[in-house]
Amino acid sequence: MSPQLELARKLNLLLDVVVAEGNTPYTYRQIEAGLKERGLTLSRARWAYMITGEGPLVTDAALLTGIAEFFRIPPEYMLGSDGDLPDRVDAQLAFVKSLRVARVVNFAARMLGDVSPETLRSITELLQNETGATDSGPPV
Repeated sequence: MSPQLELARKLNLLLDVVVAEGNTPYTYRQIEAGLKERGLTLSRARWAYMITGEGPLVTDAALLTGIAEFFRIPPEYMLGSDGDLPDRVDAQLAFVKSLRVARVVNFAARMLGDVSPETLRSITELLQNETGATDSGPPV
């Protein structure tokens, strides 16, 4: 994976976590305003190629640190190349995966109608194995 795509992956994970925590997604304007409070500027075009992974690699340490602070994560996550997720991000992503498994199982149960409990358990196990989820998650 290119460094640009890795940065885009990290940014998109952070954006997903905001939603997973029950908030509305951040807009470009909110992020721009948060960075401006830190004395940083971010153009819409630059933000667009940062989150798509297209264009030049952004290596501005001050900007990447500001983005990390905006999302309340350690700056090393944005600056480092080791790919380690902060605990909060990792926990939220695991939760989102378990929610998705639960939604798919519930959808399958409704669509399949009169299906045996063993079949539903098999579907659930298959989905958990595919997503890496460890349990069926909270009821939806």
